Order: sequence, then C-alpha cells, then structure tokens
Amino acid sequence: MATFEVKQLEGMRYVDIQLDHEMVRCESGALNYMIGDIAIYSQLVPSVGGVVSSLLAGESVYRPTYSGTGTITLESSLGGFHIVELNGESWILEKGAYWASEGSVNLQFFRERLLTSLWAGEGIVYLQTKVAGEGKVVVTTKGPVEEILLDDGEEVVVDGDCVIGRTASVLFKMRRPTKNFMGRFTAGEPFVKVYTGPGKILLNPTFYWRYYMSVQKQKQK
Repeated sequence: MATFEVKQLEGMRYVDIQLDHEMVRCESGALNYMIGDIAIYSQLVPSVGGVVSSLLAGESVYRPTYSGTGTITLESSLGGFHIVELNGESWILEKGAYWASEGSVNLQFFRERLLTSLWAGEGIVYLQTKVAGEGKVVVTTKGPVEEILLDDGEEVVVDGDCVIGRTASVLFKMRRPTKNFMGRFTAGEPFVKVYTGPGKILLNPTFYWRYYMSVQKQKQK
C-alpha cells in the first residue's frame, strides 16, 4: 500500500507519497516534484453528467495517475490535509476537497440534484467527488478536522461551507434557517445546509490562522 504523510515546513503543509511498484491518483496540478522511476498518465474521471457537466461546474475532468517506485511531493498549502481510510464505504467530497488517493480507490464525479444545486448557489451543475472501495484518500482542509458520527435521523445544520465531505449514506439538502418564512430575511442567511444520518461527516470547526489571514487579504484586494 502507498504511504501518505502530511508534513509541515515554514507554516505550510504538504503531502509526501511513497510508492513501491504502486499507483496513486492526484488532483490535476497537485504535483510539486517527484523522485524515482514514476510514470504519469492523464486519465478522464467518470461523471454522471459527462465532460460538459464537469466543465460547467469548474472541475478538472482529468485526475492523473502516478505509477512506479519513488517519492511524490505534492504542492504545499496554508490550509491542511487530512487522510481518510476507506474500508468498503463510499464518501462524497465537497467541491475542491479531493487531493489524492490510492489506486485501489474508485473515483468518479457525483452530481447533486438541480434544486439543491440552485439553492446552494452552485448554478445548474453542482459536482462533487465520490470515492469508494478500499484505501487511503487525502482531502484538503481549511483547518483542523472533526469527524461527527450521525445516528439514523440525526441532523447537523451548517451555515457556510465548513463541511469537507460525508459518507454516501448521509442525506444532504438545503432549507430555510427558520420555521417562519419571513425569518429567513432576518436570520442572516437565506438557506442553510442540512446533513441527516446515519453516517459520518468531516468538517472544519475553525480555520488555520495563516489560511484565514490569507483569505482576508484576498478579500481586501
């Protein structure tokens, strides 16, 4: 099995991958450098809506594979990375959360329902990445990761985009934040995200401070 290690240097975090006659898949453009006998193949990711849907959603339709023996070092980030171990279950990762995975992991795009996509502000196409099978998956994070286990029917209501991913058994929908219709205009947000169990969700309760400061500077430009 490939070895994934999250490292930190000068306030930045990055992922090292060790291969021994193995194959991994990474996000397009994630490579920083590699050492060893490693071949790169650019492969099209299956999508429910096809290539056009992927392009409309702003997602890369290619996730290259790296095969051989050696070390792959991926691009660094002021954010972080979290390793998920799949044991036969399926996860749906939020847009932009996928970073890398073992070759044994099945990867494809997952398209949300049209109404959910529109209410979430994602336009007519809201694509996420679905991973399934056995093996490790690396996801990008904005801060420390918390895993929440939901019982059947238990809900987590989220204002914003702190959720990184959910197991496929978790139902996702959008709804008004208040019971009364007019309350949506005074509650601060017209809609909230609701995740209903059973299953697990991964979320960022807070930001890494360097990442937060970087985002604030970008907003001021």
